[in-house]
Amino acid sequence: MAGAKVMTRHPQGKRGRTIPEADYELFKRAIVSTLRGRELTHTELVDQLQQRLRRGFDGNISWYAMTVKLDLEARRIIERTASTPQRYRLP
Repeated sequence: MAGAKVMTRHPQGKRGRTIPEADYELFKRAIVSTLRGRELTHTELVDQLQQRLRRGFDGNISWYAMTVKLDLEARRIIERTASTPQRYRLP
């Protein structure tokens, strides 16, 4: 029997992806924790997540990071700055 799934959202209204709830929660916690008190570029954020999750996660960290990051933007849990390069932060 398959575990619970989450249908992610996209900030531009595009079609989301269905991912396992446990993976979603793992990445959500990691992203929010990593952004606490700072702003990071996409590359910096993914690098931090790679370092943090590489030993405990077997999937494609970059793909899950992007998918959950977009969902968190759509839910307004994190925000993208207008600066160049764009950065991510907690509101």
